Amino acid sequence: MRWIVKRHPYLYYTRFKLLSKKAAADEAWDYSYNTINQRESLPSYFQTINLKIFEDTPFLSDFDKTLHLAKWLRMHIKGGSGLSLSSEKALKKMLEGEGGVCSDIAQVFNNFCVLNDIRVREWGITSLPYKNKFGGHAVNEFYSDRHNKWVLIDVAKSLMFYEGDSEEPLSVLELFENNKQKKRIVFRSFLNSNPIDYTLIKDYYLNTERMPFLICNYCNNTYDWYLDKFQPYLPIFVIHFWLYLAKKSYYYLFPLQRYKNKLA
Repeated sequence: MRWIVKRHPYLYYTRFKLLSKKAAADEAWDYSYNTINQRESLPSYFQTINLKIFEDTPFLSDFDKTLHLAKWLRMHIKGGSGLSLSSEKALKKMLEGEGGVCSDIAQVFNNFCVLNDIRVREWGITSLPYKNKFGGHAVNEFYSDRHNKWVLIDVAKSLMFYEGDSEEPLSVLELFENNKQKKRIVFRSFLNSNPIDYTLIKDYYLNTERMPFLICNYCNNTYDWYLDKFQPYLPIFVIHFWLYLAKKSYYYLFPLQRYKNKLA
């Protein structure tokens, strides 16, 4: 019963139908999580942990700072089942070794990036046509001043992607476009202790049925408040639907130009 009210595929499908939007060619591709989430609105616990992460570790570039943050989180988060908790509670649970899937990790990564003045955003990966067997995946992008572009970083799987022999990392849309054009894609783990899962990469990123979507308008403060106040009494999907009706929900933005036929 617990799985049904939290993770049943029908709930995911319904959520996609309600929250999905089709984007024009370049609509909102400059969107960042930082737009509606400021550091002063984040739980103080994030600042406490952030001081530990960057203790005696000065970085000059946002690129090096972001990689250090991603490495620290992966070394201190064991992972496990999905949490569906407010951001502070999720972070505490994950650091205590009590769960955390890719979307949980992506969410706390967003907040730490805001604290460190790193522009960040979150993408989901789904399957079109929709298939229950593929549960989806969540990744982040950060804006790298060094490369003057958005860069894909899969914190949960410790991965970054490159085209051929290039040392310039790919963005989310570049990766999927390059795969569509059958260009050679190179993937590397940014954490030596984390082996590369080739089967997962083939399934999540190199399968032509996979499609990325940008997660927009997620206000961490709003979701934290509703989850903390009502989660002890209401199933998580009811809280999310309530926010949808109140027009306070996040939404999914699909790149229409690149996937026009699949979205028709």
